[in-house]
Parts: sequence; C-alpha cells; structure tokens
Amino acid sequence: MSPTVPPPPLGPPRIPRVPRRSRLSTWYRARSLRSRFALLTAAAVAVAIAASALACWFIVEKQIYGVVRSDLENVREGGPPAQLDDCSPNLQSALKTVQGTAPQPPSGGSAPRDTQYVIPGQTPLYCLPLMAAKAIAPDPGDTAVLSLRPNQFIIREGHYTNGEPALVRVSWTKPKALPPTLVMVATSTKAVNESLNRLAFVLGGVALGGVILAAVAGRLVARSALKPVDQLTDAVEHIARTDEVGTTIPVHGEDEIARLSTSFNSMSTALANSRERQTRLIADAGHELRTPLTSLRTNVDLLIRSDDTGRPLPPATRTKLLGNMKAQMQELTVLIGDLLQLSRPDSPKPVRTLSLVAVHEIAERAVERAKLRGPGLVFETATAPWFVHADAAGLERAVINLLDNAVKYSPPGGTIAVRLDGGVLTVRDHGPGIPQDELPYVFDRFWRSPSSRQLPGSGLGLSIVAQSVREAGGEVSLGPARDGGPGALATVRLPGGPSPD
Repeated sequence: MSPTVPPPPLGPPRIPRVPRRSRLSTWYRARSLRSRFALLTAAAVAVAIAASALACWFIVEKQIYGVVRSDLENVREGGPPAQLDDCSPNLQSALKTVQGTAPQPPSGGSAPRDTQYVIPGQTPLYCLPLMAAKAIAPDPGDTAVLSLRPNQFIIREGHYTNGEPALVRVSWTKPKALPPTLVMVATSTKAVNESLNRLAFVLGGVALGGVILAAVAGRLVARSALKPVDQLTDAVEHIARTDEVGTTIPVHGEDEIARLSTSFNSMSTALANSRERQTRLIADAGHELRTPLTSLRTNVDLLIRSDDTGRPLPPATRTKLLGNMKAQMQELTVLIGDLLQLSRPDSPKPVRTLSLVAVHEIAERAVERAKLRGPGLVFETATAPWFVHADAAGLERAVINLLDNAVKYSPPGGTIAVRLDGGVLTVRDHGPGIPQDELPYVFDRFWRSPSSRQLPGSGLGLSIVAQSVREAGGEVSLGPARDGGPGALATVRLPGGPSPD
C-alpha cells in the first residue's frame, strides 16, 4: 500500500508576521550616530540626575519630619482643665470658649499651645487650654491609645479643623477629678511642606538644567570622539568616489578608534599593493604575450598569402614555419599556465588544508624529467627522505622550474648537482652564473636578465618557485656557487621531518 499523502492546506499560504518596529525605534534608528550618542548621553545623565534629585528630596523629607517627630516625642504635656467648664461637645464651641481670653501658659508643663484634651464617651467633650489657637481634628482611631500605658503615645499624620496639615501626638492621662482623657498635641507641617515643595522645584530646575547641559556636552563629546570615524568615512567615500585605493588617515592613541584606523590603513595599503601588482602583472603579461602572438600572426599571414597568390612555399620553408608556430604555441601554453599559477593569492595556505608531500620523491621525478630536456648533461643526485606539508603539484612545479633553469643555462656536457639533506634542497649548475647586481630581481615576475633574453622563457619560472615555496612555509634563494666556481646555486629550505609522522 502506498503511504497516505495528506491533502494540501486550503487557502493561501500563511506568511509569518514580521514584528513591527515602534515609531520611536524607527525614529531613533533614522538618527545619525552622533545624534544617537548625544541622546544616549543625555538620557543617561538625566536618569542619574533624576535619581539623585529624588534621593535628595526623600532624604531631606525624612530628616525634617524626623526633627518634627522628635520634638513631639520630647514635648512636656500640661495637665487638663480642673473642671469641665472649658469643655464642649463641639470643637468650634470649645475654641470660642477660650478665644479672647488672656493667654496663660498651662500650669504644670510646657506643652505647645496646639494642645487639646478629649474626654471620650457617647458624646466626647473637647477641652482646649487657654493657650489654644486652633482645634485639632480628631480621628476615630485615637481611642485605641487607651489600651496603652499612660506614658506611651502614638504619632500620626493629621490636620487641624481648618485643613492645615499637622503631625499629631496622641496619649492619655487619668486626672483625679476627670475620667480618662486623651491628650492631643499637634505641630503644623505647613511650613515643612512648603519648604519641601520649594526644594522639589529647585531640584527639578537643577535636573532640567543638568539634562540640557548633558545634551550639549554629549553633542560636543560625540563630535570629538567620532571625529576619527568621520575621517574614516570621508576616506571610504573618497575611495568609492574616485576609486583611489591607498588613502590613509592619521592614527592617534591606542584606543578602539585608533585600532580601527590602523586596520583601515592596512587594508587600504594592501588594496593599493594588490592593484599595483595586478596592473603590473597585466602589463607584463600583455608585453610577453605580444611577442609570440606577433610571430604567430606573421607566420600565419605568410602561409595565407602564399596560398592566395598561388605561389606555395618550398617544403623546407613551410616545415620550418610550422615548427616555429608549434614552438610559439607551446610557449603561449606555458606562459598561460604560468600566469594561472601566479594568479593565486600570495598568502600561504593554512597547514591543515595541505597534504603530506615526500620532497625526495618529487626531486627524483624532477631529475628524470630534466634528463629528457638535457640529454647531454650529467646529473649528480643525492636525496635523503624529507616530508613536508605542502601543495604537492605546486611544490613539484617549483622543483621542476629550478631544474629547467639549471638545464637552460648549463653548457653542453655540464654537470648539475641536486642535493636534499635535512630539508635543504640545492641545485647547482655550471653555467655563466648571475651577476651580483641582478640577484635582487631574479624572483620578480617577468624579469629576465638582459644577457638571456634570446633564450626561450617567459620570466615567470622563478616567480612560481618563490610563491610555491612560500606556500609551503619555506625559503628560497639564488646566488653564486659557494665553491667559487662558475654557475649558480639555488637553495630551498622546507620545514618538515625525515619521516611522515
């Protein structure tokens, strides 16, 4: 039975919703980096100032109210009236009873004049001393103080009957001629609240001024801190506009901006060098390709003209022309191969991507190939096992180029000595050698000695040698023979070991 295929879903396919950004986020992202830096600086300073102002306000409030509360805790109460004549079931009536009377300090104490006595009951009696000026608004919960000892009290937030805020201390006493009486002592907090309001206004103004200054300072700091970024942006825009690589910017300090500037300068310089090498390679390649192509075109034109005019070339001349064309095609093939080899990056490949290569086997194969190109030459070979992590094809091409160079410049019947010992490969020929003033240029691309321009070659062989050896992590040098005799000595040093382990 074939598996059951579920039916396709009905309706159009559902497209996942992409979360929408808020308008504030969109507006923020549309700002420049300098504006965002200034905004973040101002916001951070605003939060810090606001937190400091709030903390300051609450600390001052606590301290001031602490002083008022401490005064209430330490107040000395006066005794209640000896009789009930000054008491009334109505606060306003009690207040009118004592108003207009000559103020007298209460006997037996130093209580503030905002003091009143309340005799609780079904109809409370409010008794105000002679010094009373304002009546304190009672609270139904004040009678809970009767469960405390006479010397204990509670302090609550309250107000006078005219609405003025106050802190009220409530305790109780038991006079001889009166029932248990509540003692209410109040201190107005109107002045305290007004002072706190003024303080809040001052702190708000200071905070607002601090935020404005922070925004201005953030803008200035952003302009100064991001100046290297502006220079970097200008340099990048200049390169993009004019296509002039190699532009650098000044580097100051050792911070992250300086590191970014240094990296940009290195990248710009590397791009400039790469473009210069590319331009030089194209120019040199065009110059080297022009000669064989011109010769090919001349020979082809000569063959076509002879066929068109009906005057065929002699067989020997025709054979020679075809041979020259074949040689020129081979030279073009070699030159194109060399160009492809040199078109790879100059940076060495990582060791982990390379394979283990037996250098002694490569040297032996290269010698056998060189014997075919120089049948009249004598090869003295002595190779010890040596293994290296490298590109096998590239390294073999490098060794072959060294031997081809030795074969090209060796006299008939000459000797070429090939040695491999301890990772050092040497190729010694007995040719004319290399002048001392030409040694710095032997590994340059398309460079050829003026004395050897009549010999075949493109001037890329030794460049390929240098590149392949660098990719293998080694070094190559070319100089005169060490024994003082004629000829040149090529030396290649490769890292590795005598065993594959």
